Amino acid sequence: MRLTVSAHEDTRKLIVLAVDDELNGLDELTHGLKNNPHIHRVFKASDASDALRLFSHDDPELIARRAQGLPTVDAVFADIDMPGLSGMEMSRVIAAMNPSPILVFVTGHAEEAVNAFDLGAVDYVLKPFQQDRLDRSVARVREKLAAATSPPPGQRAGEPVKNDDEVIPVELAGTTKLIPRSSVRWVEAQGDYARLFTTEGSHLVRIPLAQLEERWEKAGFVRIHRSFLVALPLITELRMGQGGYQVVIGNEEKVLPVSRRHTRALKDRLVGSGRGG
Repeated sequence: MRLTVSAHEDTRKLIVLAVDDELNGLDELTHGLKNNPHIHRVFKASDASDALRLFSHDDPELIARRAQGLPTVDAVFADIDMPGLSGMEMSRVIAAMNPSPILVFVTGHAEEAVNAFDLGAVDYVLKPFQQDRLDRSVARVREKLAAATSPPPGQRAGEPVKNDDEVIPVELAGTTKLIPRSSVRWVEAQGDYARLFTTEGSHLVRIPLAQLEERWEKAGFVRIHRSFLVALPLITELRMGQGGYQVVIGNEEKVLPVSRRHTRALKDRLVGSGRGG
């Protein structure tokens, strides 16, 4: 099947790409996107190679978008398990584009959620899906686009958006909940898993603590112990306790141990951030 297109009337709305190698799945996804009132135009492709050809397509509307410095499409809704070039491989190519469209995965493989969000996907929709679930994904795409064009408080228009907030998918009773990194106060290692502690509770995710340490270092998270990763801005006190140093987290007086090997690096980070203990 070659790349085809269906359209809505309102050119002020989103242009998206649907990718699925299964005909029924592609038709269902395209139909669901077309039913959303915020979608203007839906391109569809039956494999990753066809999808990537869209980004050099000679469609006048797409050419105009590229000339304005916009991504060829606003968002890509893609299946993961496809023959040849997989959806994940295709998405790595798309994510490297500048500017790049927003990624949403629509698939039956829940175990790929972590990899999907590593690529910066804003959502992960499990098949079979209902229209309202797909509509929520479109809403997240629109929110992401709005955030990219509206600078946060204290940032002037035209400046790049800083510290884009990562989200972590958490499975709860068959539902995928998205936990913003900014809501995480500290993380505790539990074998090959990590438990994220937020103001609302805790969530277990299958991500090693070492991986989160590497990914979140630039976002202000610091390793204080082999079992703990902490949001540096939330440390209100570094003190000597029984058996060594401890940190106090926020106003809830949560106390966590600091290992000897991490004490010096933590002190340097606290001093570097203009805070003492």
